[in-house]
Amino acid sequence: MAAPIGIPAIVLAGGLGTRLRSVISDLPKPMAPVNGKPFLHYLFLYLHRQGVTDVVLSVGYKHEVIRDYFGEVYDRIRIRYAVEEEPLGTGGGIAQAMSMVDSDAIVLNGDTFFDINLATLYKFHEEHGADISLALKRMYDFDRYGTVDIGNQERVLQFQEKEHRAEGLINGGVYILSKDLFAKAAELDGGTLPQKFSFEKDILEKHLLPLHYHGCEFDNYFIDIGIPEDYSRVQEDFK
Repeated sequence: MAAPIGIPAIVLAGGLGTRLRSVISDLPKPMAPVNGKPFLHYLFLYLHRQGVTDVVLSVGYKHEVIRDYFGEVYDRIRIRYAVEEEPLGTGGGIAQAMSMVDSDAIVLNGDTFFDINLATLYKFHEEHGADISLALKRMYDFDRYGTVDIGNQERVLQFQEKEHRAEGLINGGVYILSKDLFAKAAELDGGTLPQKFSFEKDILEKHLLPLHYHGCEFDNYFIDIGIPEDYSRVQEDFK
């Protein structure tokens, strides 16, 4: 295990797994079995190896299944639960979880695995004085993901819609968020944020210019289990 990174991680584990319904039936997507263990188990192994000791799970759909499996401590990581009693959107879910921590936080998607060094991303975040730092992955010949354009000082300039590209940087689903991010966004929106909102549309895209978003490129292993082909591939990759 690495030395403790010093900030908590928020894992977004509220997804329904609609596109995987044919293979995982009626489970939250992060509970999709991979070689007999939930996909989320492998994220905890990764976080433990990275020195994370405190995790907030942002949960909604069938959250009892997740709590029953992982409990309050898993792989020596303390776990707290930010439960959405009704869907809050990605933004509302993250904001609710951020209200439970008192520092900057790592945020990870519960259905992707991007094997980056979190300490490197956090150092990048601090050096750039960023409001959000994104871990980016260079992909080739793809149409499944939107892309991220970066400029000087790795400043994020634009988020591009999904379309076929020969090459581009994608958002790898791992972020560092500054503790005051949502307070800054609320101020830009006239003082308050709605309870339910989209992180991608209402934070990343809407406040791209006034806030400071920076992207750090990593060449590490990446997989998104959101479609059956990659869910099948991860069984082999994680053996």
